[in-house]
Amino acid sequence: MKKILFVFSILIFGCSLPIGVTFGTPTPISTLTETPAPTQTPLTPPELGTEQNPLILALAPSPRPSDETIKAGEAIAAFIQSQTGYHIVTVIPATEQLLVESFDKGNAHIGSLSPYGYVLARETNSVTAIFAKVREAKIFYGAQIIANRDHDFTSYFDEARGENITDPATAFKQFNDKKACWSDEVSPSGYVAPLGLLNQAGVKIRGEAFLDGQPSVVRAVYVDDICDFGATFVDARTSPTLEADYGDVMDKVIVIWRIPEIIPYENISISTRLPIEMRRVIQRAFVDLMLTPDGKTALQTVYGIDQMQIVEDAAYAEFIKYVKASGLDLLDLIQ
Repeated sequence: MKKILFVFSILIFGCSLPIGVTFGTPTPISTLTETPAPTQTPLTPPELGTEQNPLILALAPSPRPSDETIKAGEAIAAFIQSQTGYHIVTVIPATEQLLVESFDKGNAHIGSLSPYGYVLARETNSVTAIFAKVREAKIFYGAQIIANRDHDFTSYFDEARGENITDPATAFKQFNDKKACWSDEVSPSGYVAPLGLLNQAGVKIRGEAFLDGQPSVVRAVYVDDICDFGATFVDARTSPTLEADYGDVMDKVIVIWRIPEIIPYENISISTRLPIEMRRVIQRAFVDLMLTPDGKTALQTVYGIDQMQIVEDAAYAEFIKYVKASGLDLLDLIQ
C-alpha cells in the first residue's frame, strides 16, 4: 500500500542566555589567527524517482478525501511505479492553490489541474501538460456572444457556414456602453474568456449581471429586460430547460460572434523539474493505465477523467491569452 505523504511545519524557538558584564580595566587579549574550516563537498541529492527521493503524485485537491479516492490514488501510483521503476508516493492537497504552489516548490510532480490552475502554474513554468480531458469527443470547446434579434446589433457569425465573418474588435465595438449578462464569476465560457476578448477589443461595457447558469443568460437575452447581450458556451440555446417555454429561442436569440474552441477541460500536468525522458516514460505509463479497466476506473475516481488525449502546452496559448486579458485574479478563479 502506498503512503500518503504529509508535511508538517515545525516552529523552532530560540532562547537568549544572559551575558556577564565586567567593570574595570580590560585585560589585553592577544590576536588569534583563525584556522580555516575544512572544505566540505556538497552532498548530491538522491536521484528523482528513487525511494530516497520519490516522485510525488498529487490526487485531486480535497480537505476531506474519501477512502475510495485514497485507494484509487494508491492504485494509480502502484501501476506507474510498476511500469516505470520510479518510486511513487501520493499526496492530497487541501486546495488547488496549494497544489499549484507544490508544483512550483517541487513538492508535487504529477497531478490534475483545472484550466485556471494550469494557467497559474504556467506563469512560473512549473508544469507542462501531457494529457487533456476529453468530453463529448473534444478536448476544447467554444463560446458565443448572443443578443436579442430585436436589438439594433449586427451579427458577424454566419450560421450556415458556422464561422465568423469579421474580427472580434469589429464585432464587439457595438457593445460599448452596453450591459452584459454573465453566467457566473468563474465560468470560462460564460464570463472569463468573453471578458478577455472585450478587453482586447477596447470595449467598455456599462454594467454587468451575474445570473444562475448559462440557460439563464439565454433566457435574460430572450426576454430583453436585464441586459443587452450575453455570453454562453456553444450552444446553450438548445438547453432542454428552455425548450418548453421558448420554442422560438433559436430565431429570437442570435449569435453575434463565436469564440473558437479554445476553452479546455482539466488536464494531467507534470513538473518541468523532471527530465524530458522521465516525462515521456510516465506519459506512456498513463496511456497503458487507461487501457486497463481498473486503471480507467481509478482515474475516474481520483480525477473525474473517463477519457484523455495527449496534448502539448502550445494548444493552450489562446485560452491563456484571453484569461490574462480579462484582468481577473487567477487565485479568485481556482476552487
